[in-house]
Amino acid sequence: MADRDKPLPTSRVRRASKIARLAGSEAAKSSMTKAANLTRDDDGRRAAAERRQVAAAEQIVEVLGQMKGAAMKVGQVASFIDTGALPPEAAARIQERLAELRDSAPQVPFKEMRKVIEQDLGERTRDVFAEFDEQAIAAASIGQVYRARLDDGRPVAVKVQYPGVAAAVRADLQNLGMIMRVAKRMAPGLDSKAMTAEIRERMTEELDYEHEAQNQRAFARAWRDHPFVVVPDVMSELSRERVLVSEYVEGIGFEAVKELDQASRDRYGEIVFRFFFGSLYRNGHFSGDPHPGNFLLMDDGRVAFLDFGMTRRLDRAEVDQEADAVRSGVEGDAEAFHANLAEIGYFSAAEERIPPQQLLEHFRAITGWYSEPGEQTIDTDYVRSVMIDMGDPRSEYFDLARHATLPAQVMLLRRMETLVLGVLGQLRARADWHAIMREWLYGEPPATELGEIEATYLEGRSSMGRAVGL
Repeated sequence: MADRDKPLPTSRVRRASKIARLAGSEAAKSSMTKAANLTRDDDGRRAAAERRQVAAAEQIVEVLGQMKGAAMKVGQVASFIDTGALPPEAAARIQERLAELRDSAPQVPFKEMRKVIEQDLGERTRDVFAEFDEQAIAAASIGQVYRARLDDGRPVAVKVQYPGVAAAVRADLQNLGMIMRVAKRMAPGLDSKAMTAEIRERMTEELDYEHEAQNQRAFARAWRDHPFVVVPDVMSELSRERVLVSEYVEGIGFEAVKELDQASRDRYGEIVFRFFFGSLYRNGHFSGDPHPGNFLLMDDGRVAFLDFGMTRRLDRAEVDQEADAVRSGVEGDAEAFHANLAEIGYFSAAEERIPPQQLLEHFRAITGWYSEPGEQTIDTDYVRSVMIDMGDPRSEYFDLARHATLPAQVMLLRRMETLVLGVLGQLRARADWHAIMREWLYGEPPATELGEIEATYLEGRSSMGRAVGL
């Protein structure tokens, strides 16, 4: 635990050595377990494997959490994707330990963080804020969040980058291969190739808080005055490359939400689903980082969504192309579905190793939660089966999946879809997800009470826009 108080290592060699020591330690322990297994029966081997995986997760959380940067981002993602490698009781223990990466990351002393604030704002902290709580209220992969108050009385959240984190991220991007090998020990089904490409593309963007502020302003405009979604406003005059100041919102975190009754979890899950998929299909601008640490359930029942460092904009043609592909899959048109995915770039139209009918079956196996009609409860067992079918060697679709390629332009979209499923699985959320999807895919009437509330809101915004000539 003493390492928490040491400066953030930023050189590639130092950060690589931490990962190498961790990987070496895990490999040695794995070899010892295998040797001991020679004298164990099946039950003994299984129990030993579970103990080893849980112990590995605990050590990985500690090391990646101390490192922050891209290394911690990998750990955050793996912390709530259950890939089906373990039985439910062991997976639950791992999930509990890994949740620390979301909610209680190691903190940098405020005296170091204050230097970043004052350097970027060009003023002393006490001259900018009427009050400033020096105890961080949240910590993430590249920064910490503090609560403060402006001179006009408004409470604000101040997000500040860790000193030296830019150099640390660049080092991690060079060490990604090693980091992903370590991450696969706690999430063996993790798609390391896709994750590596996505992290390389997005982490540098996340370092620029001015870029994030621009994204957040766009989301705040798109969802302003929404009846059950809140995106905090940005204080543009106080936001810089390493400092982002926004409206402060209060609410309970994800772990507390998981303990609510079924109806409350269902409502919360539907809001999460409508926010991420609605952002895609209605606005063409979606967040690709739906991890639960970015959500807060407010006292009035609205859900606040935070952190917009990882987003993507699609033009209307790209959104329509995605919708066309999903519609053809929903309608069971194997030839059209095959053609749509080939056009997007998943594979060549002439690829003979991807038969249309098997491709359609694969689509239904991994999207049945929203492509098949009827109410469905999403739990960790279901998420586990979907993750296996996405490309695990145990899946009957493994050969099919390995002959396809995930196009760069849809990588963040697929990540969003998968991680939303993971969130719903932890909530054990229940809904007719297909009926909600049809609102966007086919323009059908609202399928739920929340859908009706949202439709009234959207009609009001549309009428206001027509009234002012927009």
